[in-house]
Amino acid sequence: MSENAAIKILICQGTGGVSMGAKEVEAEFLRVIAEKGVDATVGKRCDVIKTGCRGLCANDVLVDIITEEQGRVTYDFVLPEEVENIVDEHIVNKTTLEKRKAKPYYNTFVDQQMRIVMTGCGQINPESLDAYLAEDGFKAVEQCVKQMTPASVIDEMKKSGLRGRGGGGFPTGMKWSFCAATPGKLKYVICNADEGDPGAFMDRSILEGDPYCIIEGMMIAGYAIGATYGYVYVRAEYPLAIERLQMAIDVCYEKGYLGKNVMGFGFDFDLRIKKGAGAFVCGEETALMASIEGERGMPRPRPPFPAVKGLWGKPTNINNVETFANVRHIILKGAEWYASLGTETTKGTKIFAVTGKVKHTGLVEVPAGMTVRDVIYSVCGGIANNRKFKAVQAGGPSGGCIPADILDTPVDYDSLIKAGAMMGSGGLVVMDETTCMVDVARFFLNFTRDESCGKCVPCRIGLKAMLDILERITEGRGEMTDIDTLLEMGTTIKKASLCGLGQTAPNPILSTIKYFRHEYEAHITDKRCPSNCCKELLLWQVIPEKCVKCGACLKACPVDAIKWEKGQIAELVKEKCTKCKSCYDACRFMAIE
Repeated sequence: MSENAAIKILICQGTGGVSMGAKEVEAEFLRVIAEKGVDATVGKRCDVIKTGCRGLCANDVLVDIITEEQGRVTYDFVLPEEVENIVDEHIVNKTTLEKRKAKPYYNTFVDQQMRIVMTGCGQINPESLDAYLAEDGFKAVEQCVKQMTPASVIDEMKKSGLRGRGGGGFPTGMKWSFCAATPGKLKYVICNADEGDPGAFMDRSILEGDPYCIIEGMMIAGYAIGATYGYVYVRAEYPLAIERLQMAIDVCYEKGYLGKNVMGFGFDFDLRIKKGAGAFVCGEETALMASIEGERGMPRPRPPFPAVKGLWGKPTNINNVETFANVRHIILKGAEWYASLGTETTKGTKIFAVTGKVKHTGLVEVPAGMTVRDVIYSVCGGIANNRKFKAVQAGGPSGGCIPADILDTPVDYDSLIKAGAMMGSGGLVVMDETTCMVDVARFFLNFTRDESCGKCVPCRIGLKAMLDILERITEGRGEMTDIDTLLEMGTTIKKASLCGLGQTAPNPILSTIKYFRHEYEAHITDKRCPSNCCKELLLWQVIPEKCVKCGACLKACPVDAIKWEKGQIAELVKEKCTKCKSCYDACRFMAIE
């Protein structure tokens, strides 16, 4: 930093940060800096900058202070009442508040990653075009239009090895080439931001933290395939993402980056947002297009594929948010650079939303090929409460579960599929020894059953029948023949369903039976849940030899059904117990069964 360089205060204002009070923290920084005349006091301009999500969402509000003397220092869980002290000590007195500084795990969390797509997230103001331009914004589309033909842009995508990050992993350059080869004066580019997986928020965070990179990626795709109109299909439950993306689109029109004769290049491109109504099936591209057209979001048979007959019958290319976010980096740094990252079959990086029983939940971007073990233990700190790892569910509600003995599976498309899971859009749900795998299968199947559009019989009826069986098993009413029935039905539904929802919905059941069949058998033969999780199979009693006499169960119980005194083993009064499982969840020692 130069002698008169600004001191930067970066405040995370993604959805997580805002919900934890980031706007109030920002307002307090601005008030304190102005009231104390900090700029004059330290002799340098002090800039307060709102940013998007930087990944460690569970620790919001996150504040980075960048100075010449100390570089970057991160504070977590910042409250408005702490701001004045932070300004006085860190900026005015140039010392670091060790008790308030983020623990070393924050640096470990970030340093273990390789950020390409999330380069701007958490670093720049997503509402500022100037901030994006300062990071070489719109240089990639300028390079394409001025120096490359549409065909050469597509070749660059092919050479890079970029595969669609929406779940299927189809090669992006090849997909673009199909649409480019289809005759037609009117073509469409669609960005699929209908992120519906439980626990997934990758697309949302990119749209909130770096919306201009999506616009630029779609412009490059439009130039490459000959499309002049684009849609971003965003779920309506993402108000902040929609707000910032719309703001970016409006500014681009105002400054000439969208519309007729973009940037004076003789290239036309228009863009608008379409809000989705929250149907998970609309993540499937043909259902998504039906929704844009004003029809009910239901998939249709293919062929014809969208590249031939898509939106309103016109050639259409669809990629998801993360895919488009990669495009400008590939153009600027070259296909060879991107192809050098990752594995032989999966190039570049992948963003994962890591949730569940892990110490540090949030967004991570890692090179393809890093093992699942490294993601969970090296990046995210391991299992919470020092419990034993049991499994990780990869690929959203349609993914499979990976057990401990294959935890060294690389995170790439082919390896995850071989393990019985899938990359999907990038959700990783981590489970520990308190998790019942039968109940996990029931939970995800219940989700996909609810989200089925009902158009095809295998999905509409088959998923309901499988769910009925799983519910019987978790209630202690299952039969041994149920396991074979689930396997047979799951295999049939995968083969016979119309779209990706039905074709992948049985994956959680098939993978949990493959790796945790003994848990199914225990539910059926012993009428017991090995993880003491399924409510109907709990005995509702304290295990004396496991009780450490801490009283955590007493504090958690909402109906005074726990008897406990200091130094004594707890006792559960069944007559008062409402079977809410609060005591079970509070006990870190699995002393309640």
